[in-house]
Amino acid sequence: MTTPTIEHMNSLDWAVLIGYFGVMVAIGVWSHKRVDDVSDFFTAGGKMPWWLSGISHHMSGYSAVMFTGYAGIAYTYGVTSFVTWSFPIALGIAIGSRLFAPRINRLRSRLHVASPLEYLKNRYNLSTQQALAWSGMLLKIVDVAAKWAAIATLLSVFTGVTLNQGILITGAITAVYCTIGGLWADALTELGQFVIQLLAGVSMFVAVVLKLNDKHIGFFDAWNQPALHGHGKGLVGPYGTVFLLAFLFIKLFEYNGGMLNQAQRYMATGSAREAERGARLSAILWLVWPVVLFFPMWMSPLLVHAQKPDGSDSYGLMTEQLLPHGLLGLVIVGFFSHTMAMCSSDANAISAVFTRDVAPVLSARARAWGQRSGLVAARVTTVVFLGLSMAVATQVDSPTFKDIITVVIKWVAGLMGPIAIPMMLGLLRPFRRSGPTAALTSWAAGLLAFWLVNYPINWNVSGGVPLQYQVSVPLAVSLVLYILIGYLKPEDTPERLAIIEKVNTDGDAAAAVPTAADDNALGAPNQAL
Repeated sequence: MTTPTIEHMNSLDWAVLIGYFGVMVAIGVWSHKRVDDVSDFFTAGGKMPWWLSGISHHMSGYSAVMFTGYAGIAYTYGVTSFVTWSFPIALGIAIGSRLFAPRINRLRSRLHVASPLEYLKNRYNLSTQQALAWSGMLLKIVDVAAKWAAIATLLSVFTGVTLNQGILITGAITAVYCTIGGLWADALTELGQFVIQLLAGVSMFVAVVLKLNDKHIGFFDAWNQPALHGHGKGLVGPYGTVFLLAFLFIKLFEYNGGMLNQAQRYMATGSAREAERGARLSAILWLVWPVVLFFPMWMSPLLVHAQKPDGSDSYGLMTEQLLPHGLLGLVIVGFFSHTMAMCSSDANAISAVFTRDVAPVLSARARAWGQRSGLVAARVTTVVFLGLSMAVATQVDSPTFKDIITVVIKWVAGLMGPIAIPMMLGLLRPFRRSGPTAALTSWAAGLLAFWLVNYPINWNVSGGVPLQYQVSVPLAVSLVLYILIGYLKPEDTPERLAIIEKVNTDGDAAAAVPTAADDNALGAPNQAL
């Protein structure tokens, strides 16, 4: 089987792809009218409908890694790709809809902040805020770089463009609409992308079912085929019970705000109740929709022979073989829609963290930013972040990025816990005794545990440390230390308790409505350092 070249896409496919890019840019330009200040840019001014927040929350959790790395897992192991990935995400978001979504919304409505980490300065101290902000930004650069690499890999399969050209094309178009329109542009493009991937996913599902019928393989009989032996088991290979439980805890934190971009969707709704409803919608979508997307991947061993050892090219090869021109272009657009949704939301979140939490500490001039200068800084930071992540993605041929799924699962899942635990648990009353000592110690020890388990210990253990322990140990270390130190050295001052109470209760109506003074404060973050 030869490597696909540009001939696999004809003029109709290119028209669909170019039309999609044009619509994304047009939405960004239209959204520009809705962005008057940094509150609009980062949290949509708290005016986003709950259903749009839910769809945006759902879409910003996907990327092309779904169609490369996880397609490889589906090709190799079968339904475990759903059981150990989208199912724990759905369950984690469902839990978080009551536990975290309302509280994160109150960060905006009651504390009047524009960044998910902005409250940490008062909840803990400035050092904790900076540690979590810097480590979160660095992790996101690597995470988004892996997403660019994944979509560029797919683009090269279908069009023949080089990986670097693919990275430049997708990154540049994403930069245009999310820089111009902020979170409003992200959410509205994600709504359009949701419709596109709905059409593309159903088209691929139907194409695979028809192809199986041509081979006289029934919908349910397929699982009895030798090529799918063992693929109906939920927990196989490195994806066992420990991995599932670890992934559930990781996704509980990550998809409810631990990776920052999801938190913005909760902050963008008008009330805590609407944030909860949006989260529930996202959870339902995560439970149902991935089954439609994964079914063709589960059937792929019956239809194609992957050229890559990890099977990450199986979905692309299958799409190319089964779909007519036009629909092929639509599915390729579906790949783009997932990746651009996640990367644009990440860019907006990191821009919020830098301009609201980091820049004011580094520069006295940044502490004096007004509405206009703060908005300019937000847009510049968005472009810089996207540029840095694209630069890292160009190293896709290096040993670090050879296995994209390793970056996404091992690095992101393993490192997210130490960053997210102080941020997320700091919102909850039961952890009110945990202060800056608990937060910083758990963060540092978790990062150290990640390094030890993945490198020195991994190198000296026969066969290496199992994947489930590589991702779960850092989380466990951080969680235990955060709770334990909180009890051994309680730091629940009246000021910190007041912050916790504000995010746990709606209070009276007047307290929940931002005043003109509050709006002005959004333009000058962290004034009193």
